[in-house]
Amino acid sequence: MRRHSKKKNVVLAVLLLVGGLYFISHSGLLIAETKYTANSNKHERGFYQKASLPFFSFKYNTSKSLTKLQEEIPNELSWQAERPIKKDSWVDQGDYLPLNVSYQLLAGTPPAHQRYLSVGLSSVKRKKGSYLIPTLQSLFSQSSPEEHSSMVVVVLLADFDVSWRVSTVKEIKTAFPSELEQGQLLVLHVPQDVYPSVTGLKRNYNDAPDRVSFRSKQNLDYSFLVHYSAGLGRYYLQLEDDVFCAKNFLSTIKRHVKEQEAKKTTWTMLEFSALGYIGKLYKSENLPLLARFLFLFYQEMPCDWLMSHFRVLLTQKEPIIFKPSLFQHMGTFSSFKGTYNKLKDKDFEEDFYSNPSAVVYSNMSTYKEHVPKLAWDAGEGYFWGRSPESGNHLTVVFRDPTVVTGILVETGSGGKDLLESAQVEIGHDVITTEKQELCCKEFQSVGTLENGRFEMQEVDKRYSSASSCLRIKITAGQKDWVIIKKIRITTKLSTPPHPA
Repeated sequence: MRRHSKKKNVVLAVLLLVGGLYFISHSGLLIAETKYTANSNKHERGFYQKASLPFFSFKYNTSKSLTKLQEEIPNELSWQAERPIKKDSWVDQGDYLPLNVSYQLLAGTPPAHQRYLSVGLSSVKRKKGSYLIPTLQSLFSQSSPEEHSSMVVVVLLADFDVSWRVSTVKEIKTAFPSELEQGQLLVLHVPQDVYPSVTGLKRNYNDAPDRVSFRSKQNLDYSFLVHYSAGLGRYYLQLEDDVFCAKNFLSTIKRHVKEQEAKKTTWTMLEFSALGYIGKLYKSENLPLLARFLFLFYQEMPCDWLMSHFRVLLTQKEPIIFKPSLFQHMGTFSSFKGTYNKLKDKDFEEDFYSNPSAVVYSNMSTYKEHVPKLAWDAGEGYFWGRSPESGNHLTVVFRDPTVVTGILVETGSGGKDLLESAQVEIGHDVITTEKQELCCKEFQSVGTLENGRFEMQEVDKRYSSASSCLRIKITAGQKDWVIIKKIRITTKLSTPPHPA
């Protein structure tokens, strides 16, 4: 009797095994699932401990997959991913206004710990040109290894063309293997069935229907991107997929954030570019609200208009824009219909701008609004003076004594209005002159201009003490007018700065 029962069980087990193999072979479904829970010490997801959902889960989908996601993805390896949740926002704390989005992770490993900055950009297939890879190259090449470890870049491939996504992911994997492996770069996709309709929408501002569809879809892309990125960094930077970056942009952002926080005033958005939705910085605690705001009003207006309304609603009345701009638009053709786009930010400087606060003045006759300080400040402004005479000068008095490490002076424009004869000096011991102008008691020459230009590095090796002034002194008069286009210095701060 016992032997008969054992034989019956074996037969039943074989039938179940055969049935299971038959089902797998005909469904084309292969699932390998791993879940990292919020409180898992093994996977060190410590900064997400308040999360009520698993931090992350994998699912491999073939083109015949019977999962909830209905999109066919031939030859595309992807994982279904839950977004990281930190619950700094009241929206997430109570699970209010749920925004249910299915994410597919196409490449990269989410970081184990929260970074200082998450950088988000969305990309679609363009009819002309492709700038995503150069944009990513600029982000990483313009950052130091220390800055790399402080940020994570999140790319949303928001196009529904599967072959384009597959080829783009392949390019990214080839170009950025270490960044993907080290949790510095993530590539995502949101399936089409998650999106509400982007056709047949109301035509606000009398925009053409295809324009309305394009900008509405873009708002949804940004909503989903922001929603996912909320828990990845303390701050979130919004970029577009066709920009290049200033050197050490992250360090500059950190410095400005620290200065802004010291003022103890409310801020919602800091702007590091005047263009569109480029270089906009948010506190991550506000991202869940921003994601829902973009989603709720996706069909009303373009994203850069919506974000201005969002800023005002969160009680920041005036924009806070920093110069020089840290990001420049590189694209020639728009992602909308491939139309020509020559938009440029006039306040962008690719090199690291580090001029300290200073008083700038000159005894040369100034032409119109081209005042001396424009040569010192970031941007495209410049000083324009009428025919200088011997002994004329342009003087910069630093707010704090500073060890100068490098000096650059550029004059002229298109080969004209060059400063022909002048020397560059650094000074010490600030005094007040009879004209009630700040000046230095003593100056020493560090060199002369040649062909209207002066550049010197490692100044501190020859002049190691702190300086309080920089002066350009005319050594021979000239009939031509003069343009001083740019005065730039690099420094080591030798004394604590004045309190803000």
